[in-house]
Amino acid sequence: MDGNNQTVVSEFILQGLVNSKNIQVLLLVILLILYLLIMSGNTVILILVSTDRHLLSPMYFLLANLSFIDIWLSSNTTPKMIIDFLRKNKTISFTGCMFQVFFTHCIASGEMVLLVVMAYDRYVAICKPLQYITIMNLNRCIVLVLTSWTIGFIHGISHLVEVVQLPFCGPKEIDSFFCDTPLLIKLACIDSHDLNTSMNAECGVVAVTCFILLIISYTNILITVCQNSKAGASKAMSTCSAHITVVMIFFLPCIFIYVWPLRIPWLDKFFAVFYSVCTPLLNPAIYTLRNKEMKNAMKRFKGKYLGLKVNS
Repeated sequence: MDGNNQTVVSEFILQGLVNSKNIQVLLLVILLILYLLIMSGNTVILILVSTDRHLLSPMYFLLANLSFIDIWLSSNTTPKMIIDFLRKNKTISFTGCMFQVFFTHCIASGEMVLLVVMAYDRYVAICKPLQYITIMNLNRCIVLVLTSWTIGFIHGISHLVEVVQLPFCGPKEIDSFFCDTPLLIKLACIDSHDLNTSMNAECGVVAVTCFILLIISYTNILITVCQNSKAGASKAMSTCSAHITVVMIFFLPCIFIYVWPLRIPWLDKFFAVFYSVCTPLLNPAIYTLRNKEMKNAMKRFKGKYLGLKVNS
C-alpha cells in the first residue's frame, strides 16, 4: 500500500465476546452444545428430505436448502469463536478475515431471499391451491433457489470488494469475535462516513425489501385462511406466528447491525451471536421438527436404516 502511514496487514486480532475467563469457559460449553445441535438437526433434515420419497414436495425441497444454508451460516463464525475461547492470542489472517466477510454477507443475504421464497411457496399453497403444482414446479423451485444464491453471491462480493482495498494504518484489533465490514471500515485510515452510508444502503435494499415481502406474504395467508375457515385460522395463526418469530430473530439483528446500526459494541456482538447461532438452531424446530410429515419420515428412517421399531 502507498503512503508512509499505511501498512500491509497480514493478520487481525479479535477481542472476542468477553474478557472474563470464567464466562469464556461457560460460553465455550454452551456454544459448543448449541453448534452440535445445529449441525445434527440440520443434517438430519437434509438426510430425511434426500432419502424419503414422501418429502418430494416443493416445501421440503426449500426446507432442505434452508438447512444447508443454516449449516454454512453457523459454521462461518461459530467454530472459530469456540476455538478462540481456548486461545490467549485470538488472531485471524487477512485472507481468513476476507473469507469471513464474504461468507457472512453471501450466506445471510441468500437466506433472506430463501425465506421470502418459502413464504411465497406457502402463499401459493394456501391462497392458490389449485395452481400450486403448476406454479411451484421443480424447475421453478430450482430457479428460485439459484436466484437466492446468486443474490447472496453478488451481495457478498460487493462487500468483499469494499473491504479488501481498505488502507489500514492504525491498530489491528477488532472488537468482536469475527471479521465484518463495519468493523473493518472502522479500522481503516480513511474518512469512513461515505463508505458506511453506502454499506447501510446496500444492506438496506436486501434486508428491508425481503422483510417487507415476508410480512406481505404472511399477512395475505392469514387473511385468506380467516376468510375461508375459522377452524383453519387458529392453525394458520400458530404456524405463521412461529415462522414470523424466526423471521424477526434473523432479520432484526441484521437490520440493527447493518441498516440502522446502534454502534454499541456489546449489543452488536449479542446480535451477531443471535442470528448466527439462534436462527440456525430454531429453523429445524420451527419449520420441520414440529411438522407431522417430518416426524413420520423420521420414524420411517429409523425403521428402514436403523432397524428400530417405532410405534405409530
